[in-house]
Amino acid sequence: MRKKVIIWGLAVCLFLLVSTGIYLSSVIIGAAAIDEKKLVLNETTELFNKNGEKLAQLYVEDRETVDIDDIPKHVKQAFIAIEDVRFYDHQGIDPRAVIRALYRDILAGSMVEGGSTITQQLAKNAFLTNDKTFFRKTKEVLIAMGIERKFSKDEILGLYLNQIYFGNGAYGIASAAELYFNKSVQELTVDEAALLAGIPKAPSHYSPVASPDRSVKRRNTVLAVMERNGFLSAEETIMYQGKTVPDSLHQEENNQAYFTYIDMVLDEAEKKYNITSEQIYRGGYDIVVPLNKEMQEASHQLFQQDEYFPEGAAGTEAAFIMMDHRSGGVIAVQGGREYVRRGLNRVQVKRQPGSAMKPLAVYAPALETGKYHPYSLLKDEKMNYNGYSPRNYNDTYRGEITMVDALTESTNTAAVWLYDHIRTESDAWLKSVGLHVKDNGLAVALGGLSEGLSPMELTGAYTAFSNLGNQVDPYFIESITDRNGNIIGKANPEIRKVMSSQNAWYMIRMLENVVKHGTGSAGSTAYPLAGKTGTTSFSEVEGGTRDAWFVGFTPEWTGALWMGYDKTTADQYLQAGSSFPTKLLKEILNKTPQPENSRSRFRKPEDVQDLEAPVKVEKIDDLSASLSLKGGGLFNVHLSWTPNQDERVIYRIYEVDNGKSNEIAKVEGTGKYVIEGVNLFRLREYMVVPYNPQTEQEGQPSNVADVTVGSLFGS
Repeated sequence: MRKKVIIWGLAVCLFLLVSTGIYLSSVIIGAAAIDEKKLVLNETTELFNKNGEKLAQLYVEDRETVDIDDIPKHVKQAFIAIEDVRFYDHQGIDPRAVIRALYRDILAGSMVEGGSTITQQLAKNAFLTNDKTFFRKTKEVLIAMGIERKFSKDEILGLYLNQIYFGNGAYGIASAAELYFNKSVQELTVDEAALLAGIPKAPSHYSPVASPDRSVKRRNTVLAVMERNGFLSAEETIMYQGKTVPDSLHQEENNQAYFTYIDMVLDEAEKKYNITSEQIYRGGYDIVVPLNKEMQEASHQLFQQDEYFPEGAAGTEAAFIMMDHRSGGVIAVQGGREYVRRGLNRVQVKRQPGSAMKPLAVYAPALETGKYHPYSLLKDEKMNYNGYSPRNYNDTYRGEITMVDALTESTNTAAVWLYDHIRTESDAWLKSVGLHVKDNGLAVALGGLSEGLSPMELTGAYTAFSNLGNQVDPYFIESITDRNGNIIGKANPEIRKVMSSQNAWYMIRMLENVVKHGTGSAGSTAYPLAGKTGTTSFSEVEGGTRDAWFVGFTPEWTGALWMGYDKTTADQYLQAGSSFPTKLLKEILNKTPQPENSRSRFRKPEDVQDLEAPVKVEKIDDLSASLSLKGGGLFNVHLSWTPNQDERVIYRIYEVDNGKSNEIAKVEGTGKYVIEGVNLFRLREYMVVPYNPQTEQEGQPSNVADVTVGSLFGS
């Protein structure tokens, strides 16, 4: 008897030891398998503009997580009723469900029913594969038990509801509510919650859009189970079972017009904030961008219309960018006419800028030297610079031309002549606006560069003019917030003072003149606009064009538009120049509503001098001279002439004696002058020469007037 007691005692101890070992093993294995990083769900990243409008979604799994406390009670009940009615009672596994599933598996001779609790499903989805093996099932049970020890029931239910797949690309209850009902989770009715609860078992089979009959039947089953477990009354169940199901999906597809912008946001996120594209697609970020929705969509739409491109130029490409030059935020960008995601982005491709380079390489640095002003005279002649002989496009030469006119008319010879005098200063100034030009030949003045410049680079550089001497680089991300609401990145553009406000204002006025009267006059727009055209020749075909540009700005925005081919050949080249990009950029502006408080003109700062209109000097041919008695044997000579209409003209008075002239006085804005105290016996002849104070140049001399004694008596 005693021996039997000892044996039974040892058996009990062994059983307890084995049970304890199994339990401890399950705890250790379950805990070790729980990598909490795997419970961090992929979540949809969304792009918004500053007005809070959602512009695009980026995701691997379309999911928006929602806190369990924000999910209505009846939604939770629907899922618990159909998936795991004893969820709040068990510790991760439901013995009754396991026995039932095991019985059915034995009858079928294979694994046909899982008997999984919500916790087990979470364990399987987060940590395991979908293969149906007894070993995998054992791991599932152990992990489920570990999850139950680590998290509360509500936390487990929240993780489950945010994780499960509902078909048609929707992951999680929030995305499913929006996809099928265009509602938030909080707005779901009981019948809608029951329909969603019935989908995860077989998403494609129970989709209300693909299979409405099966979907209704499955939903009604869920409602019946809810009634059986006391979540609904019989009357409520009958009412909800009579509801219809949705017949369409509320899917949001990213607008093709935004493709370039999205890609540039991804590039900037990685370069500036060290967030990879994969992290963006999985991380559930909220990204605010400075995009102008109307301009972005208008530019894409107009890019598709052949009428804005040269005739016969099939396959012509284009690129466009526009930014807010005060903040640096890019408001619109198109990398091509049929841009493909992650494809060739022509906004970043370097091209020959042509005459769009002249303001940057020649005229702005010339003004900054202090040796030149807008009405300085430049040589406009055919000249040979050690084998380099620039020509004007119309083969017309004035000899001398003001800077204002040279820029307006895009005169090549004057630009090269001036650049030859300021090469060192030009190179330093270009570097200050972020343009590191490797070339040092005179062709730089005309945009002849070995590497070229991209539309994005030109746009950034032109902000030195539009922003009154303050150059700012473009950016795409205003702010980026992670899924927990933490701001992890915010735009902080560097603004550099690169030229005086006075000279920047001169550039604005001169470039405004280009649009009003010069090479940028093609097309029309209600926006105040300043800018410069650029055209580069394709030497293999007479009259052919390789690149056509317009780079310009309004009081608020600065941008560039390029046209051409990705590869110019004898079979594909432009047969027209800069008039087409000029007209297209103006039309994009026309399709964009003017923002509130936008300016109807460029406003001159109070501390700068405006650019005066050019002084007009006309020839004087009616100079006359007469005498009047002064007294004491002396006389006065009265000179008179018809003055120029421009009152700014200065008149230099010359005394002529034996063919030699000597300046004796000058007057401004009048056609009269009196020479006092002349000797009647030593009378001279006189001449008036108009003088232009802007160009510091004399006009043609007047007729020579002599003084006779007879004039004293009026004869």
